[in-house]
Amino acid sequence: MVAPRACLSKVFSYVPFLLVLIDLQCEGIEGGINAEVEKHLEMGKKLLAAGQLADALSHFHAAVDGDPDNYVAYYRRATVYLAMGKSKSALPDLSKVIELKPDFTSARLQRGNLLLKQGKLNEAAEDFKKVILSNPSEKEQHEARSQLTKADELQRIITQARDAFEQQEYTAASELLDILIETCVWDSELRELRAECYIQLDESGKAISDLKAASKLKYDNTEAFYKISIIYYQLGDHELSLGEIRECLKLDPDHKQCFAHYKQVKKLNKQLSTGEDLIRQEKFSDAINKYESAMKTEPNVFQYTLYAKERICHCHSKNEQAKEAIRTCTEVLEQDAGNINALKDRAEAYILEEQYEEAIKDFEVARDHSDNDQGVKEGLERAQKLLKQSQKKDYYKILGVKRNAKKREIIKAYRKQAMQWHPDNFQEENEKKQAEKKFIDIAAAKEVLTDPEMRKKFDSGEDPLDPENQQGEGGQHFHRSWNQWQGFNPFGSGGPFNFKFHFN
Repeated sequence: MVAPRACLSKVFSYVPFLLVLIDLQCEGIEGGINAEVEKHLEMGKKLLAAGQLADALSHFHAAVDGDPDNYVAYYRRATVYLAMGKSKSALPDLSKVIELKPDFTSARLQRGNLLLKQGKLNEAAEDFKKVILSNPSEKEQHEARSQLTKADELQRIITQARDAFEQQEYTAASELLDILIETCVWDSELRELRAECYIQLDESGKAISDLKAASKLKYDNTEAFYKISIIYYQLGDHELSLGEIRECLKLDPDHKQCFAHYKQVKKLNKQLSTGEDLIRQEKFSDAINKYESAMKTEPNVFQYTLYAKERICHCHSKNEQAKEAIRTCTEVLEQDAGNINALKDRAEAYILEEQYEEAIKDFEVARDHSDNDQGVKEGLERAQKLLKQSQKKDYYKILGVKRNAKKREIIKAYRKQAMQWHPDNFQEENEKKQAEKKFIDIAAAKEVLTDPEMRKKFDSGEDPLDPENQQGEGGQHFHRSWNQWQGFNPFGSGGPFNFKFHFN
């Protein structure tokens, strides 16, 4: 028994197509249906109305298998496919319905609409014409004529779009293709053509979006995956490029273009990822070599050269090769003025070179281009402290050593300075007083820079011997007169401090 039309209302919420289910009794269904097949049809119809699509599909499969000439089974199975969004599977079933029952206008109209969405305009037009000639209902007649007019108009627009593309009028072509794709949503060729327009217009994001859609609409679309990979590669995203080219090779392992590009991307990806691993291991010189190799592997894509230089800049900065870091970071910033990483690394290099004002400028620019980067904030505060400190007393300058000097270098410099400025070496009163002050500063510098905790404070911009920064008695640690230093021997012991030196 066929369900009344009212029972079908629930189905329409699941199927966005015209005339998904119809009252098949009105289509002239006659008796004689196999009892088992009828059972499957009835059960499938109930499940479809309840929205249980997978279960409904199983029953309609069984009905088709039980009676391969039953157009009702094919039509209802097509209905489920449409509800599941599987139009490619629905189309053969609708064609079978029309083959078995040529006057089934609802099925033909439905097929015409699907063909229209697929961009098969000529085939769609033929279906609409046959619907019009079959003396359909007024509603079907109206829809068929409307869709036929649309198909003819779309044919004209396709010709205009292709002409515009051939004449390299890519903006005009893309606008016409917008109109076409609004109706022909499942036409992969139109999306690929629009993607080509976007590529020429340098709108990579839109091109990728269309090509991804095309790769889904056409199962074996290796060309779409290849083009997506190329776009990502040109944008400097080697990892996404590698992922897309692998999809191409999954479909066709022997694809020459995809395989050649795969080898290139894989090599570059390996070099860049190895460089990052070496940085994590603090093997900065090895990392620099790896990034230099990457630039040779791909010298023509600007983004990779810029990225490699940024990482080399970082390596030089971390390796305390200040001059090299400043030079490389500057090259990066000349091309990308807002590069946060290069700004931070160059600022750190400037600090190593005691160019605090330049470091402050870089940190300020980085701050303006970043969202609450804690590293930038801390770096700026440190550079400001160091600038303020440099305008007072700088223990590194007193001993004549660099900020990254090792303890052995500091002690060696201290001994040399202490011998040179020992007040006993001077006879004239003014010179002796100057030497006394210098000698005390030298001893203070040695004490601060050879004590890890005090040196850390000093490097962060705080003078551990400045009374303003001290609490309790520590603030008086080095503020003493020369009288307290008389008899001090920088190569032995004596005075208020006991300095021990080891010459081994």
